[in-house]
Amino acid sequence: MYRNFDEIEYDLQRLDLERKIALEELKGLKQEVKEDLSPYNWLSTSLSIVKKYGILYLIKKILK
Repeated sequence: MYRNFDEIEYDLQRLDLERKIALEELKGLKQEVKEDLSPYNWLSTSLSIVKKYGILYLIKKILK
């Protein structure tokens, strides 16, 4: 329960700042998702998987 208009103004300002902070965090997350989904990251992930399994395949062939 509010006792005066100053308390209402204070809460409104606080909520406005919280909203702005949340929007900035969303912008940051959007940028991170864009980077994670970029073709370059897909390529580097694919290459690391190919290297890993390629080496395992070669070791398996050598041991046979």
